[in-house]
Amino acid sequence: MSNLRIVFMGTPDFAVTILDSLVQNKYTVVGVITAPDKPAGRGRKIHTSAVKQYAEKNNLTILQPTNLKDPSFIKELEDLQANLQIVVAFRMLPKVVWQMPKYGTFNLHASLLPQYRGAAPINWAIINGETETGVTTFFIDDKIDTGETILHKKTNITTTENAGVLHDRLMNLGAELVIETLEQIENGSVNTKKQEDHSDLKLAYKIHKDTCKIDWTANATKTYNLIRGLSPYPAAWTTLYNDDGSTPLKVYTTELEEIEHNLTPGKLVFDKKTIKVAVPNGYINLLEIQLSGKRRMKTSDVLNGLQLKETAYLG
Repeated sequence: MSNLRIVFMGTPDFAVTILDSLVQNKYTVVGVITAPDKPAGRGRKIHTSAVKQYAEKNNLTILQPTNLKDPSFIKELEDLQANLQIVVAFRMLPKVVWQMPKYGTFNLHASLLPQYRGAAPINWAIINGETETGVTTFFIDDKIDTGETILHKKTNITTTENAGVLHDRLMNLGAELVIETLEQIENGSVNTKKQEDHSDLKLAYKIHKDTCKIDWTANATKTYNLIRGLSPYPAAWTTLYNDDGSTPLKVYTTELEEIEHNLTPGKLVFDKKTIKVAVPNGYINLLEIQLSGKRRMKTSDVLNGLQLKETAYLG
């Protein structure tokens, strides 16, 4: 029987899989810390995090602090008498929190640290055309994703998978790695490694709307990687100019065709079922798109109700 008393901190679906792994492996989870409920969507209905929903179903103690330095929260955390804290997709912790437990606080990060520190490692690995990524566990310190690493697992990135597919693979890989990390902590065999900064480190900045705008003057591979690196969420976008009007367009799934041509970037080549977009060294074949106010659809279905003019282009 494990002597670990774990507080788990996380918010999205990615974190739920790791929390479920702890429960299924019979670890003692004495508390779950997650984001406060907040209104969301058009109806402003109160939204609870995926982690809270899981914790409620499994009768786990839940804390939802707005201020992680609040003395009342610190007291509640101390009262749980945890000796280890695990963080997955949560916010930055103050020192008073991460230093509290006997065995420390470790984080699961969806990259091979020190590469891709930051909020969106899965997206940026694909956007940058990486062929390899992974997951890392590390002990938290006073900076973001810089603490001493414990373990990591590598995986290849295929040229066809998008961020959603890679997210799910890393989520399951991460659940395995957390259990392996716990086993090392339990038997006292942890051997941490200091992260070394070097000149070719790539960061995983938070994704903003401007990040998602497609530049059709970029080369075919770069554009293809941007689109799959943002699919299905938040999705790459562009503007369709057609018959003196314009409308936003999200792009989810594409195929890459590298071939020489003399068309202007953004120019559309289409028939009744397909749309290709000219880029400097080829075409991006649009397979799944979403017009403003519509649902995500196959391009062939969109064309059933969309009349494109010969002058239509994306920009």
